[in-house]
This record gives sequence, C-alpha cells and structure tokens, in this order.
Amino acid sequence: MPSKHRKILLLGSGALKIGEAGEFDYSGSQAIKALKEEKAEVILINPNIATIQTSEGLADKIYFLPVDAYFAEKVIEKERPDGILLAFGGQTALNCGVELNRRGVLKKYNVKVLGTAIEAIEKTEDRELFKQFLTKIGLKIPKSIACKNKEIALVAAKKIKYPVIVRAAYSLGGLGSGIAYKKDELEILLDSAFSYSNQVLIEECLKGWKEVEYEVVRDAYDNCVTVCNMENFDPLGIHTGESIVIAPSQTLTNYEYHMLRELSIKAIREIGIIGECNIQFALDPYSHDYRVIEVNARLSRSSALASKATGYPLAYIAAKLAFGYRLSDLKNSVTKNTSAFFEPALDYVALKIPRWDLDKFRMVSYEISSQMKSVGEIMALGRSFEEVVQKGLRMLQIGLHGLVANQNIGIEPGKLTHELTYPTPRRILAIAEALRRRWSSKKIAKLTNIDLWFIDKLKNIVDFERDGGVKEGRGWMLRAKKLGFSDKQIGNLLGKHEVEIRAMRKKMNVAPVIKQIDTMAAEWPAKTNYLYLTYHGDGGDLGKSKKRGRGRIIVLGSGAYCIGSSVEFDWCCVNALRAAKKRGYETIMINYNPETVSTDYDICDKLYFDELSFERVMDIYEAEKADGIIISTGGQIPNNLALKLHKAGAKILGTSPESIDRAEDRNKFSAILDKLGIDQPKWKKLAAVSEIAKFANEVGYPVLVRPSYVLSGAAMSVAHNENALNAFLNKA
Repeated sequence: MPSKHRKILLLGSGALKIGEAGEFDYSGSQAIKALKEEKAEVILINPNIATIQTSEGLADKIYFLPVDAYFAEKVIEKERPDGILLAFGGQTALNCGVELNRRGVLKKYNVKVLGTAIEAIEKTEDRELFKQFLTKIGLKIPKSIACKNKEIALVAAKKIKYPVIVRAAYSLGGLGSGIAYKKDELEILLDSAFSYSNQVLIEECLKGWKEVEYEVVRDAYDNCVTVCNMENFDPLGIHTGESIVIAPSQTLTNYEYHMLRELSIKAIREIGIIGECNIQFALDPYSHDYRVIEVNARLSRSSALASKATGYPLAYIAAKLAFGYRLSDLKNSVTKNTSAFFEPALDYVALKIPRWDLDKFRMVSYEISSQMKSVGEIMALGRSFEEVVQKGLRMLQIGLHGLVANQNIGIEPGKLTHELTYPTPRRILAIAEALRRRWSSKKIAKLTNIDLWFIDKLKNIVDFERDGGVKEGRGWMLRAKKLGFSDKQIGNLLGKHEVEIRAMRKKMNVAPVIKQIDTMAAEWPAKTNYLYLTYHGDGGDLGKSKKRGRGRIIVLGSGAYCIGSSVEFDWCCVNALRAAKKRGYETIMINYNPETVSTDYDICDKLYFDELSFERVMDIYEAEKADGIIISTGGQIPNNLALKLHKAGAKILGTSPESIDRAEDRNKFSAILDKLGIDQPKWKKLAAVSEIAKFANEVGYPVLVRPSYVLSGAAMSVAHNENALNAFLNKA
C-alpha cells in the first residue's frame, strides 16, 4: 500500500557542475510530479535558480539554501517533514542524507528515508563495505584495498601490482580517481583523492575490458526489472560519463547479456534498493569473466539517458516506488494500458556522445580517463549505428558535419598512433582518419581496445564517402541518408549547396519517416508522441493529429549543455511550451539533450528528439505544417538558424530574423552604433589574416578578436602581440 507520509523533503543537487547537471533537475521535477499526484506536500532544498524544479507551480515550498547537513537540519527543524527523498539530487543529496543520518538528525525529528535505506546506500558508497558485501554473495569485484592514508595506499599498490586504479569513496563523476602506472603517478593521484574523501580504494586495473551498465528498478516487495542495458563504445579506463554509450548493447552475446542481467538483479535485491539504481560491469572481451565496478543507489546521468532512450520514466516510477507502490500497481506511461512491471523492447538504437569544452581552458590535459571532464551530452536516435553516430557528431555543435574528411580535427601529422592509444575527445575522428589511410580494423582495435564491431561500422561510413561508387540516382542518395549523411555532407561530396541537395532528394522522393518511441517494439500500441526521424523505414508511425484551436507551434531547444549554455535555456523552453499550450496551441518541441525537462514527452504535445539543424527543422516544419517557430528560448543554436529558416519560408515568431542578424553580426551591429553616434572601440570587419595584422598595428596592441554568432565569448580573445593574434585567429 502507498505510504501515509504527507510532507516530504526533497533534496536537489545545487549548482550545476561537471558530473551533476540538468539530469537532476529532470529527475527531481519528475519526483515532485509523482508526489503531488499523491497529494503530498513537497518541500524542496535547492539553491539553483535556473531549474524547472525551483519554479513556481511544482514544489509547495522552496528553500534556496546549500544542500548540506547544516542547512537541511534547519529546514527539517522548521518544517517537520515525515519523509525525505535522497535519490533525486545526485551525489550531493545522497551525501547530505548520509550525513544527516550520521548526526542523528533523521532519528531526532522522526524523518523516514523513503526508498532505498541509508544502510543500503552505505553498502554502495563505502568502498570497503561494497567489497565485503558483494564478495559475501558470490559476485566478482576487482581486487582492491581500502586505504585511510597515503602510506597504506602506496603499500597496497605494491601488493596489487601496477597499473592500479585509484577511486575516492563518496565522490562524484570519478572525482579524485585515475590510473597510476608507477609510484610517482600514484602519489599525485592520492593527493587529489584524499582531498575529496577520507577513504581511497586501490584497485586492480582492468583497462581494455568492456564496460556494460544496467538500469535496475525494484519495489519494496522484491519485484525487479532491468529497464535498460547500455554498452560503452570506449573500453574500461574511461569514465562512463566520458564515453560514447549505446543502448541497447550491440556486441554482447545472448549469454553475456543474460548473465550480467541476472547478476544485476541478484546484487540489487541483496543490497535492498527500493526505486532505481544502476550497476556497472567490466566484461573480459575474450572470456565470460566479469567484475562489478560500482552500484549507484540513486538516479544518475546514465538514468536520464536510459529514461530518454527507452521512454520509461525512471524518476517518476522511482518516486512512486519510494512511496510504497508495487511495480504492477503503476501504468506504463507510453501505452497507458500495460503496467510499469515490464522491460522495454527497442526497435531502434540510442547513442550518447559527451560534449567537452576543454578549448576554453589553458594548460588543460586533453586526455580523458576515469575522472569526468565533459560538461554535457547529446543523444541520437535512429535505426543503425552509422546513422546515429553521424547525427550525434553534428548534434555536438562543435563544427563537425559528421564522420567525414576535410575537418580540422586538431591531430598533428605523425601523431595518429598516439591519438588512438591515448584517448582524447578527438579519438572517434582519429579512428576515421586511420580508416581513411586504410589502416586495418584489427590494428585500430588493438591500439584502442574498442570492439571490432564498432570500428567496422565506422568503416562503412568512411568507405562510402571515399569509394561510394557513382554519386547519383535515388539508390545512392537513399544509401547515403541511411548511413547518416546530412544534405550538407552530400553537398560537399557533390560540390553543391545543401539547399540544392534538399530539392534534389525531394524530387527523388527521398524523405525521412517519422518513428515513435513505443517501449514495446510495436507489441502494444503507444499513446505518446515521442518521435524521431530516420531514413530506415517505408512509412511513419503517426497519423495526422488534430490542431488545437490556434494552430501548431514549434519550440527549438538548446542542444547539449556547454559552458555558457545550460539549464537556463531548458527553463526558457519549458515555460514557452507551457505558455503556448495555455493559449490553445498544439506544442512541438525539438531538442536532443537527454538531461533536460524539455525532452520529457509529457511537457508538450509532440517531442521530436532530433537534430537542431536547418535540414531537420525544415523536415519537421513541413511535415507538421506548423504555424510558426519560436527560436528565442533555446540560446545560440536556434538563433544561428534564424536567417536560413526565414529564407526557406519558415515563419519565425517574435523578433524578426533580420533584426536578430543585426544584433548577432558584429559588423552590422557596430555599423548601427556608428549611425546612432554611440561611442565604441575602433573596429573593422576583416577576413584576410594580413589585413587583420595591419589593422592591429594601426590601432596598437592589445586588440580584441571577436567572431559573430557565438555564445559566452567563445573564440573571443585578447591578443597582446602578433604571434598571439595569429594563434587566436586559427582558433576562431
């Protein structure tokens, strides 16, 4: 039976940070929605003003305070909640809850932890307890020694033998972790790890093994399902948040999949999880040997990915289970008929690619490993690996057209082997470059420890671009589109503009079909409009929907989080959707960030989880016969599409595209200031490097280099001399 708790304290995750971003706004908002359905009074602690969950209309009371034990106790003392939820605010909330319990605050004020108990959380968070518990129930874990100080850790490494992995207990995003190949590297890592935690684990290094993850849901009555399994493109040694990840897994055998699934359920039942969690495995690529790496007794970034990849609302269900429901009591929110006690079946693939912003920092290492550096991520949906990897690379919005040649990927001549051996954000592009040079897939697999299946899929794209036969006809065009090539990429191959390619393929009747995320692989009719576009299919899943009284409006999202574009644009988009819906419009959202509330399919009438490109927005605009597009709430990416969409005949709502261009184009903006007699620094629009250097000498150094149509000063720099100027120009 559902619990009788009627006043619930929910802990948020606080400020966005690497490893803790918009996914906890999404999970917390879902939890509040679930609790409000139970007529519970919800008290929220979260100081992040940019989130949906801290907006009016969700929680009953919001405390904009730090999420720590001191302030949480003050709120508990004042509000006297009878229940508390810890699983929806990331590591910050989890650590706060454990500390409240340790101080006796929860017992003093008679506050019950809803969902997974503190004892179970401690089993997953304390590395020594975790090791003891899993060993006791017969699960394999990496050889490890828990250490309380640096001296013990150095002895432990000698005993386990180098290389070793360092892991800090109770940490977030692999904070303080890394691989040490020798003593001096270990000492540096230990200094970092002990600055975050008083317990550090020295662990055997399984670098090169596959990394596989299962999202598991369990209710208080021991009903348990694995909602989604995911496989890392990158091998173990790279944090899952730093890795390209595909759902469902592609290279596991049926035996391996079910072996790990059974182990997941066994571990989660024994630990006593109530709600949602994820479990990560290392799997030997040459045998069935495995190790359990960790269990997160909370919602995570992987949970948000799994939720959006499958259409299974993990956070919502987890909150209901914490309230005492059985899985069989709850409805599958996609079919509206079947229960939530099911494992989704996917007739598509979902690919996550992280987004880094390392170029914005000086003296930063580009190497990626067990500690997170990525600031956001995208998710691409499609019917083939080739299709989603090309979609995904474009979605990053870092200047990539896909997995194609003639892109400045920053790999120095003669450094290709190094780029393949030591992973950086460029590694997938380095693999493509090696394939272009006709390196064998086996050689690349040996250098990267990436499964041959993935490399051969990338080879299909490279081979088509290089040796694709006669580049004409409907068959060639359709094959290119199925391999994920955009109109712009095809235009580059044929020496034509993307608008010409668009017209050409429409004349050939080569158009994408609209497919629906249905969670049951068409075994049961889906009721939600959670959609993506693909060229794999003869027909779409949707009939014509009825327009609301005032027509149909598209809202463009902000894409992946990056430095300068974050959860604030999600807040803007969600509020735009709400306002449009309130005024009687049918609302359509286009976005591809799995961490956001705007990509929750019950926020709008239709969600297109797809690219924010001219090609794809026009595909959707024409298919939906929309009455207008709102671009002003999604930040820089929609703004940059304004003129293109306008010229193609799309109706832009709000500020006119010409006015947007006058504000964004530095040359036009400065000309307006001159016309109005408003003082500004001397400036000149210049294209040639020699002209720029000449102008800089005329006005005198230092000078400011600033491109048009950028966000948060991207590629904007102060040059103090000609050498610095040339370096900045190359970057811009």
